[in-house]
Amino acid sequence: MSWAFACPATELEEDKPYSVDVEGTLVALVSTEGELFAIRDECSHQAVMLSLGEVEDCTLECFAHGSRFDLRTGEALDLPATQPVPVYPVKIEADDIYVDLENPITQEF
Repeated sequence: MSWAFACPATELEEDKPYSVDVEGTLVALVSTEGELFAIRDECSHQAVMLSLGEVEDCTLECFAHGSRFDLRTGEALDLPATQPVPVYPVKIEADDIYVDLENPITQEF
């Protein structure tokens, strides 16, 4: 795996998406239900930032049209989005967050 620094872990708040540029890719980091997730910060329906939406039940809702995405799989759970959003491996090491963009858990849209 190829880990890239994203941000200090202290930047995150529970259930509040945090947008960060990781090597030229916008990623939404989400801490919820005791887990940490990294999902591409772009709705697969329209190119709007998912980090502007709300977190609930391990999903991230796009503020533009209400499509929800599973933070574990990137699956689009509601219309109008039909394509998944890439989810990336993420880890905390020495109080810093790292993301592996080269080995997404889900495929590109």
